[in-house]
Amino acid sequence: MRTGFGIFLSPLHDPRTDPHLNIHHDLELVELADRLNLDECWFGEHHSLGWPLVGAPETMIAAAATRTERIVLANGVVTVPFHHPFHIATRALMLDHLTKGRYILGLGPGATPNDAHMLGVPVDQLKPRTLAAIPTIIELVNGTRRVTDRTDWYDLVDARMQLPPHSPGGIRFAVSSVGSPFGPTVAAEFGMDLLSFGAPPPGWPGVDLAGQWRVAEEAAAARGTTVDRARWRVAVPIHIAETREKAFAEAEAGFGRWMHNYWGDAVGAPVTPGPSARADMLTAVAEKRAIIGSVEDAIEAIADLHERTGGFGTFLAYVMNWAPRSATKLCYELLATEVAPVFTGSTARGLDSIAWSQRWRAAKEADARATDAVPATVR
Repeated sequence: MRTGFGIFLSPLHDPRTDPHLNIHHDLELVELADRLNLDECWFGEHHSLGWPLVGAPETMIAAAATRTERIVLANGVVTVPFHHPFHIATRALMLDHLTKGRYILGLGPGATPNDAHMLGVPVDQLKPRTLAAIPTIIELVNGTRRVTDRTDWYDLVDARMQLPPHSPGGIRFAVSSVGSPFGPTVAAEFGMDLLSFGAPPPGWPGVDLAGQWRVAEEAAAARGTTVDRARWRVAVPIHIAETREKAFAEAEAGFGRWMHNYWGDAVGAPVTPGPSARADMLTAVAEKRAIIGSVEDAIEAIADLHERTGGFGTFLAYVMNWAPRSATKLCYELLATEVAPVFTGSTARGLDSIAWSQRWRAAKEADARATDAVPATVR
């Protein structure tokens, strides 16, 4: 299976650094990803915890659309219970046109209790409201009929979008999954792509990615639908450098802050500090919660991820900004130029040309030796 490559931007930044500059740095990273021929860029939606800056990912997508040419831009994801379905559909159709069809509408219930609290949404209603609203959003975006829908959350009366999708086939949809059966089941029920976060935060249980896909397949079988691994995306934190030691040295300080200040202080995850940030990084890599190392390390880790999951369509580099900006940019250059080709097959013909040339020369040399071995009188 060909594997696509992209980036996932929460985006996370150390709150001690300037937010204005960080937002523009994120847009520069999207431009770089586009130039590097990466396939996709996903933008998260967050409203608290200091580190994730973007509460209006649609605005970021619109800005990125003017700076890029080919990369697909996606909501990763719209927190459905925080928005009226009519407004989700309206913004999605505008983005579909602004990107000229380079847009995916990702939907999900959200995973930050702080955000739900500020908006007065009961946490136990996040998934039920998302599930109830998804068919309405799909109809508003890609359908043709007028929708009337009265709930204890929102009302719609004869609602219909006056702007059609840019592409005749309509907008693509995706649903997020952080480990529960909710996302895979919804993907199977509504024919949506699946976006899985393949590396849990420190202190949390591991994610059974293969189990997630089994849930999707079982749900599809029960509903008479189908799911396709090519439409499955897995996001994992990654930092690559020319050598393993350099990658660890570049990411060490940022990783320590991210682990203890973000996940520990802000999120309240049960982080248990190791003897050093380097030790914590080694643990994260060993537990497959992050990929840190050389190009060869990254290739091995992504191949292992394929083996453990049974295969998926797109690897998303979960952008954590552990390293300085120059090192972060080089990380994505290495990902695109040296790691991705192993899984996309883009270098196969060039390498085959060299192998063919070697075989051809060897055959010529063998023929020449055979000719020289024949006595001149026989020749």
